[in-house]
Amino acid sequence: MDLTESPGDAAFRQEARHWLTSQLDGEFAGLRGRGGPGDEHACFDERRAWERALGAAGWTCLSWPEEYGGRGASLAEQVIFYEEYARAGGPGRVGLVGEGLIGPTIVHYGTEEQRARFLPPIVRGEELWCQGYSEPDAGSDLANVQTRAELDGDEWVITGQKVWTSLADWADWCFVLCRTNREAPKHHGISYLLVPMDQPGIEIRPIRQLTGDAEFYETFFDGARTPVANTIGEIDGGWKVAMGTLAFERGALTLGQQLTFAGELDRVIDTARARGVDGSLRGRITDLWLRIRIMRYHALRCLPALERGSVTRETAISKLFWATLHRELGELAVDVLGPRAVAADAGAVEADDTLRRLFLFSRADTIYGGSNEIQRNVIGEQVLALPREPRP
Repeated sequence: MDLTESPGDAAFRQEARHWLTSQLDGEFAGLRGRGGPGDEHACFDERRAWERALGAAGWTCLSWPEEYGGRGASLAEQVIFYEEYARAGGPGRVGLVGEGLIGPTIVHYGTEEQRARFLPPIVRGEELWCQGYSEPDAGSDLANVQTRAELDGDEWVITGQKVWTSLADWADWCFVLCRTNREAPKHHGISYLLVPMDQPGIEIRPIRQLTGDAEFYETFFDGARTPVANTIGEIDGGWKVAMGTLAFERGALTLGQQLTFAGELDRVIDTARARGVDGSLRGRITDLWLRIRIMRYHALRCLPALERGSVTRETAISKLFWATLHRELGELAVDVLGPRAVAADAGAVEADDTLRRLFLFSRADTIYGGSNEIQRNVIGEQVLALPREPRP
């Protein structure tokens, strides 16, 4: 990817920086840095208002075609916005599942009627979404989904359980993988349904995390309904659509994530300086500083392939790389804090709690979204064509 910034890109950066700074110095000043990993419950109503403000100003769904409410932004412009968002301390987005996952899926696989119904509220920040993929026995082996949907006239009736449903308590809609033909082979007979969350037959239960928050939920469907018209793609052909959604999950956002990691490392370094931590941790700090920069350039190298939906050797290692890096950053944070990592004292400050939560949250990075072990198997077997791991 060409890193040279054109005059148009520079003007776009200035526009984004000015808008973000003016908003986060003004009405939304209290949201700076809030709502990120380990802080998901913070200021949720205010962050919903922030989502609507982004939409009103044209800062949501940048990559979407203009005909569907986006800006048709180039890859360089997307990178610029997420960089400026992270630098400005923009709050954790509550609309990313809609903007980054289901929206592009509907653009690519939906009907015109579905696009007209579902895309505008996402652009405006008015409807929030959650994802109904994983189940107790269908995590890494997603094709094992057992939640079923049966036809009753022109509606699907859904029964089953999903787990790790992020933001389910706030979402208006959920996109749900359901088995609609139990006689079909494993990767067939699955349909991709859009399901309203505010209805009888849906129960959500929080899953408490180490941080004390409950970003994730178990979601139980017991006779929940949705019109057949809310099927994305062909009936029994949902696996293709589901894989398309996963392809949208990694992209320009990685650059914002990289800057967030860099900001977290800066807080660790500031704490180390303030506490007078000796030089024994200097090597680890230097190593992480370098790896966070490598993360940036690796992400830039991968972006063109990700835009094409291609899986290459380079793109395949991304999640394994950043998840391991972030977990080690959390471990460094508590080592810098020392005893204050486990017991606050009179001199404890808010930054200490931020670093504690960084450690607790980052323990999950190497598990969710495909554990490190699964990532290594995928790289070995599907990318490097090594012999398959022996199966019991």
